[in-house]
Amino acid sequence: MVKIGNIYLEIPLIAAPLAGISNPVYREMCRKFGASLVVSEMISDKALHYHNAKTIDMCRTTEKEHPVALQLFGSDPQTMGEASEYLSLHTDCSIIDINMGCPVNKVIKAHAGSYLLQYPNLAYEIMRAVVANTNRPVTVKMRAGYDNEHINCVEIAKLAEKAGVSAITIHGRTRNDMYSGKVNYEYIKAVKENVNIPVIGNGDIKTVDDARRMMEETKCDAIMVGRGILGKPYFLQELKAYFNNEEFIMPSYLERLDLLDKYIVDLCAYEGERKGVSMMRGMSSWYIMGMPHANEYKNRLSLSKCEIEMHNIIGEYKNYLLQQE
Repeated sequence: MVKIGNIYLEIPLIAAPLAGISNPVYREMCRKFGASLVVSEMISDKALHYHNAKTIDMCRTTEKEHPVALQLFGSDPQTMGEASEYLSLHTDCSIIDINMGCPVNKVIKAHAGSYLLQYPNLAYEIMRAVVANTNRPVTVKMRAGYDNEHINCVEIAKLAEKAGVSAITIHGRTRNDMYSGKVNYEYIKAVKENVNIPVIGNGDIKTVDDARRMMEETKCDAIMVGRGILGKPYFLQELKAYFNNEEFIMPSYLERLDLLDKYIVDLCAYEGERKGVSMMRGMSSWYIMGMPHANEYKNRLSLSKCEIEMHNIIGEYKNYLLQQE
């Protein structure tokens, strides 16, 4: 069992934040399939400062997804502290997470995410301000460094512990690596060896064997899985079974289609049909990847105009698969 502040995780398995995806519907699904903790997509401190309605809506959580961390990003200790206080007073989040790992250009240009790894003193002031303005545990998600010439994850991790951070997630790549190449376990291992708070390993966990090697080779306390879940949240169930030494049965094609069908219903109910269908046009292909005759149905789903049309296409696909049995 992993302890993050006053939050206990039954198994060492966390669903990573994914921009544009990790809304309450997705997070509830991840909890249902076995994640002990889920994390929201990035929430802008500046947008909270200016009471942006869309950003405030991103702070919503539901009872079924707890424990849940809300993730902040920003570059100013004062407004990050204000945002931390806002989340503490106006949400029931379990944990506040600081994003110091996002590598995308939009976030870097805002001097946030992994940009902060270049400025350890600023990173420390931000972490200290967030901790000082909340009664919730604070965690940090970061990368190994900004580039291969500036690997400073151990330095940042020590500063995080000094600032009062309760746990650290480290992705074993640099900002400049983006998502290319292989994750480097040595960076995660070095952080684990140099701090006394829980360390969560992140990056390239797509199979149970990846999870096993991550934990064995780095001695990290837990793992965080992101892209490996897309279209197959049952991978969390498989990982949970591994941690609990239980049997896992892979869902059938029909069960995977049922999962996709329910996700469409729940997402459209949460986001509204227009936005929900728009989101599912792109995401539906993940759920049928590798299935027989998937390309035709993927293309049709990507052109769907309404929720009913999506359900009808999935129904047709089910009938096709049943006829092949």
